[in-house]
Amino acid sequence: MTDLVLWDDAQARRFEPFSLTRPVAAIRAGALMMHERWARALGAHVTGTVTSAHLQDFGEFDAPPCLTSGTLAAGTILANSRFAPAVSAYPAGDAWQCEGRLVAVRLSAPIDVSALHAGDLRLESLASAGSTTDVAGWWLERPWDLIRHLPVMLASDIAALAPTIEPAPASTLTLLGDHLVTLEAGCRVEPMVVLDASAGPILIHRGATISAFTRLVGPCVIGRDSQVLGGRVATSSIGETCRVHGEVSSTIFIGHANKGHDGFVGHSVLGRWTNLGAATVTSNLKNTYGMVHAWAPDGEQNTGLQFLGTLLGDHARTGIGTRLTTGSVVGAGANVVNDGMPPRVIAPFAFGGGTYRLEKFLEVAARVMSRRQVTLGDRERLHLARAHGARWSVG
Repeated sequence: MTDLVLWDDAQARRFEPFSLTRPVAAIRAGALMMHERWARALGAHVTGTVTSAHLQDFGEFDAPPCLTSGTLAAGTILANSRFAPAVSAYPAGDAWQCEGRLVAVRLSAPIDVSALHAGDLRLESLASAGSTTDVAGWWLERPWDLIRHLPVMLASDIAALAPTIEPAPASTLTLLGDHLVTLEAGCRVEPMVVLDASAGPILIHRGATISAFTRLVGPCVIGRDSQVLGGRVATSSIGETCRVHGEVSSTIFIGHANKGHDGFVGHSVLGRWTNLGAATVTSNLKNTYGMVHAWAPDGEQNTGLQFLGTLLGDHARTGIGTRLTTGSVVGAGANVVNDGMPPRVIAPFAFGGGTYRLEKFLEVAARVMSRRQVTLGDRERLHLARAHGARWSVG
């Protein structure tokens, strides 16, 4: 099988609040993680990712390792991690492009990994004289593009994934609409659940539990071993091992995140190991109905979106009754304990008016992860310590 390496260019390395603790390859886009999308599209094995130096010790579950040295052999495919390929298989070729920009190239000669460290290399400089194939997919220029493209990506992903899944035995379900509804063998849907496929398809993976008095509205994907504990979940991608309750709309849970209580979350992205306190609410629409502006490392940006909630980095947590305003950014590891409405931008590892001490943060992270039978190992501790040292300021 061909080796495939994903590369974070300079823009990808500014995908805060997520890029402080994870490469773009390990972000969920649509129904799948980015590295899963690429593996399916090219039928290749993702052997690694090249990204920011402070992520060198990143590693979680089946995510590819970060490469810091060595040589990529001729024949290796190098892909821009900011491009989310359609899940359907791509044709064979030497280079692939979308919207006139190269998204991946097959190396005609070996290249040292150090040439990719700065993030400013252009894939065009590595392209050979071979054929270039036009492919389908979505460019992610900013992290909020994950929300911009979510509905169409989910519909496309479910259509491609559903035929590959072993369906659950037929049962009596309350179904609305004509779009595809796929239940993978091993999932559990209790009585008094409504699966509304009027606006798009629904996919529920094995190990997932959908409790009574839940309404799922497509397009929607519920990941393996996640629990939806009542309420309305619409146009959302819930990653694996999550707990979700209440009203959720147009939102991505990267995985292992908790929203176990009432409270509205809309047009948001929740990093891994986030926890929302009871009655946490995200505003996703300005009172003026205007375009939402959001913080970015290179300055505040007009997102071009009328609806945008909150981007929450890995290990971020909110206290009960937290109200997050439209277009908020909560840094990784932040513990939001402010009274009233917190600032629209909260720095990584913030704790009230100060900074979360690294030792205390790691102690709490280990305790949280152990509740999901995951151990915080020495390398992950080093990774989080590097992130703590590399944290950005709000300024």
